[in-house]
Amino acid sequence: MIKKLFLIVIASLFIQSCASKKDILYYQDIKSDAKDNISYLANKLQVNDILYIRVSALIPESAEPFNMQLSTLTNINIETYKIQGYLVSQRGTITFPILGELEVAGKTTEEVQEMISSMLKDNGYIKDPTVSVRIINSKVTVIGEVKVPGTYSFDEQNISLNQAIGFAGDLTINGVRKDVLLIREINGTRTYIHLDLTSSKWFDSPYYYVKQNDIIIVNPNGPKVLQSGYLTNIGSVLGILSFGITVIILLKK
Repeated sequence: MIKKLFLIVIASLFIQSCASKKDILYYQDIKSDAKDNISYLANKLQVNDILYIRVSALIPESAEPFNMQLSTLTNINIETYKIQGYLVSQRGTITFPILGELEVAGKTTEEVQEMISSMLKDNGYIKDPTVSVRIINSKVTVIGEVKVPGTYSFDEQNISLNQAIGFAGDLTINGVRKDVLLIREINGTRTYIHLDLTSSKWFDSPYYYVKQNDIIIVNPNGPKVLQSGYLTNIGSVLGILSFGITVIILLKK
């Protein structure tokens, strides 16, 4: 009886330690000849975003009052632009030269470009201005069972969740692919979304593209959780079981 119990326990431990393809492979429902239309969703500005805004015109002197003055600085880099950039306040506004306080939170960069361009023309400051607006502190945090956890900056208007995970070196073999947690803040509301990376059903959802300040959490699977406890591996488990069985046998004698 004890021998049978011992064999059953060993078999169950090996079964639990094995992972099937269904737990590991990404997007198993995609066919090799499949084609889908891509819908690009522009990220909307949020509180604490830093904007780089550049105004240009046919007469360059007319645009100078509306641009950051960086000519006296040396070694200009992205950090310099962040310091000199326009920080979106807790009220969702920026203070722009001459035009004053502008409400930008909840707008896309294109909408802000059009707003500033219209205000410059309507007020007679510049006849045909060209306005460029970019977010220069976009970042995403990827933590948990990935190869290189951390916070990563990106300059693109849109990056996918797959790209964000790629920044972190992909999930480890111990990462749970069927339940990746995405934490997102929009207009003062924090939302929690659970995504199954073994399926492509969420590709057409608002969560395919990462938004600035998103947090992606990859939880460990069962074997990894076991390794973090007192029973660090199968050998330890078997050792304890062997000891227990030995004690039982001695007590029966």
